[in-house]
Amino acid sequence: MVCPVSIFTEKLGGKWKLEIIYHLRNKTLRFGQLATIIDGISRKVLTDHLKEMEKDQLIFRKSYNETPPRVEYSLTPAAKDLDPLLGKLGEWVHKHYIPENV
Repeated sequence: MVCPVSIFTEKLGGKWKLEIIYHLRNKTLRFGQLATIIDGISRKVLTDHLKEMEKDQLIFRKSYNETPPRVEYSLTPAAKDLDPLLGKLGEWVHKHYIPENV
């Protein structure tokens, strides 16, 4: 039997993928905006993760035929379905790791 947690960690594991999804909630962002918002991620790692997430049908990539090139990223319906889970994760983090006065 396939373990759903294994599939989840295969598709969304690592340091950055859930954070990318978090920042794309309810908005479309350009590559440079994501690179700026996500503190500590290299442009290469961001590029690699975005390619993987597009392949896994978690994000849409829209490229415009402009100079300079413009590329925008947004969530697919599958990634948007993670929103309630991200909310619960946030509640858990606040309960166990973030003091109430912060």
